[in-house]
Amino acid sequence: MNKRITVRDIRNRKLIHKKQEPIVSLVCYTAQMARLINDEVDVILVGDSLGMTIYGYKNTLSVTLDMMINHGAAVVRSTTKPHIVVDMPFGSYEESPEVAFRSASKIMRETGAQSVKLEGGEEFAETIFFLSQRGIPVMGHIGLMPQRIQTLGGFFTQGKTDKESTKLMNDAIAIAEAGAFSMVIEAIPEEVATNITQNIEVPTIGIGGGRNCDGQILVTHDILNLYGDFTPKFVKKYGKIDNSITNAVKKYSQEVKKKKFPAKNNIFTIKK
Repeated sequence: MNKRITVRDIRNRKLIHKKQEPIVSLVCYTAQMARLINDEVDVILVGDSLGMTIYGYKNTLSVTLDMMINHGAAVVRSTTKPHIVVDMPFGSYEESPEVAFRSASKIMRETGAQSVKLEGGEEFAETIFFLSQRGIPVMGHIGLMPQRIQTLGGFFTQGKTDKESTKLMNDAIAIAEAGAFSMVIEAIPEEVATNITQNIEVPTIGIGGGRNCDGQILVTHDILNLYGDFTPKFVKKYGKIDNSITNAVKKYSQEVKKKKFPAKNNIFTIKK
């Protein structure tokens, strides 16, 4: 059995300090998918994007704590090697550090995950410190933050101006100093992500953050072409599983209609 990757292992994967491979991460929500990717990734994020990919919502804001716990537990039970991070959903941590602790401890206790992730910069440094000091490892998330879609007005690249890039740097430093063991950097210019990566002591994991982050993360549904027609620029398709599924279902449908299925070897009979 593989040894589970720990928070300490992830922290030690800072590429600027050591010559080693980048952190390989994927977003995954289900037991079946988790089993399939178990041996190939360092980190699995049980992301609140499941609201869109699994439940059909338009954004992540309708995702509940119980939804995250159910999916997180399924992924943990189905893996042996990757470090498992569970997203804290919208409304579960913003009110106060105490509320965040109750939510995070519930996630950790009921899923068996190794850490949680929350979105936000300087404004959540106190919360990250509060959680870290109480035994809850926190992965940060800056740049494009999907939980703030209503205030952002859409999924737009962040950090394109000097003012925005300075704020991102301040956010990264603040949450790293507060105790975040790593952070996701989403949809920002490569130059900005590189600057952040070189100036903080914890690993950065990019999703649309360019080539120089300490690791990369994408959503399994995106790389397998299982979610919608729109493809963000930072996504690369590594398979078209949707075609295989569609073709298999079409063949099944045709055989049922033509009474070719079930065949003799698919049925039970009374033994004489």
